[in-house]
Amino acid sequence: MDEAKPVIRSLKALHAAEAACRRCPLYKHATQVVSGEGPVRARMMLVGEQPGDQEDLQGRPFIGPAGGVLAKALEEAGIERGDVFITNAVKHFKFEPRGKRRLHKKPNAYEIDRCHWWLEFERDIVEPELVVALGATAVRSITGKPIAIGKIRGKLLPMQNGKRMLATIHPSYILRIRDDGDKQAQYRQFVADLKLCARALAKAA
Repeated sequence: MDEAKPVIRSLKALHAAEAACRRCPLYKHATQVVSGEGPVRARMMLVGEQPGDQEDLQGRPFIGPAGGVLAKALEEAGIERGDVFITNAVKHFKFEPRGKRRLHKKPNAYEIDRCHWWLEFERDIVEPELVVALGATAVRSITGKPIAIGKIRGKLLPMQNGKRMLATIHPSYILRIRDDGDKQAQYRQFVADLKLCARALAKAA
């Protein structure tokens, strides 16, 4: 039987609770928990998969290579990073050692589901009008089921709480593309997805 859900009403209290989390084994090997960051009343929330190597070491989301792609895309879309709340579906870095390197390992369904209530707390506290799911893990955490990104990418979808969600690729996907033409095309589409988000919020303001 699952433990009782705590009462958390601030991001500071949420970070402390996440740091003490033992709901799945990922905390055992990570350097630290990586909580979401951004304004407490951000209108847009970006949800990635999990922290990477740099995020794990520095304790902040999206500051590694994928974070660089995201920052550039947000700027091109006319969105200030400081205006959005940025977080991950899973709060601890999952990896496998390879020599001195730590290689990213995709969270499984159990880990995503066990970490889900932290994302729920973030949404309850921040109350974003629009949640942007960056990749399949984020979609799984937000919707509670696996959905192919290709089926819903770039569409503003209603959520149960009356807010909206848009799914797009994770910026790390762009980094992994070898063909320059494909890489540029995916990046342009990523920026277009973010521009759609900016227009939707401007229209709702």
